[in-house]
Amino acid sequence: MVVGMAPRLLVYTRTTDYRHDSIPAAVVAVRALGEFDVEHTEDPAALEAALDGWAAVVFLSTSGDVLTPAGRERLAGYVEAGGGFVGVHAAACTEYGWPYYGELLGARFDRHPAHQPGRAVVEDRTHPATRQLPAVWEFTDEWYDFRTNPRGAARVLVCADESSYEGGGMGADHPLVWCRSQGAGRVFYTALGHAAEAYGDPDFRQHLRGGIAWAARLAH
Repeated sequence: MVVGMAPRLLVYTRTTDYRHDSIPAAVVAVRALGEFDVEHTEDPAALEAALDGWAAVVFLSTSGDVLTPAGRERLAGYVEAGGGFVGVHAAACTEYGWPYYGELLGARFDRHPAHQPGRAVVEDRTHPATRQLPAVWEFTDEWYDFRTNPRGAARVLVCADESSYEGGGMGADHPLVWCRSQGAGRVFYTALGHAAEAYGDPDFRQHLRGGIAWAARLAH
């Protein structure tokens, strides 16, 4: 990285399954953070090139199979060698046929109830993605359930309070946001971010900023 230049983010939003209407607002929000040189793409060839120059790769509500075999190899090599990876919302609905991706992310999407208000409980307030959040964060989202609980394989930062909304399926321990190491790399995931309105929320933007900065080793 050239001294004085902003850290570079590769923001990837390709979808081959459900496509979120919030993707344009999400990209605008990441650009508006102002701390990163953002390249947004939906071209899988961008993941086939050398990724060494990127501070982090962000899968922003991707869905379905979005990588070529060469792209899978590049992404895995990049993270294992110390690169940063950030998954937002439907990133957990991505690459179901690639076992490594499930390990990388920490858990895969299972189902969600209706989009509705609820409470997120901040379990770990020492992380850059959660330091500025209230201990109990009132939010409106889809409150994703996951096929497995990432606790143990990941450092859980935020959990859903299933008593605060209808249709939760994971019980008392329902992680929503976590981070983990993969090889020499850092991985951050947040299940929040379904609706365009979320990306205009100052707390959510700060949440994204902290998660990206942590994955890119710009914050601790």
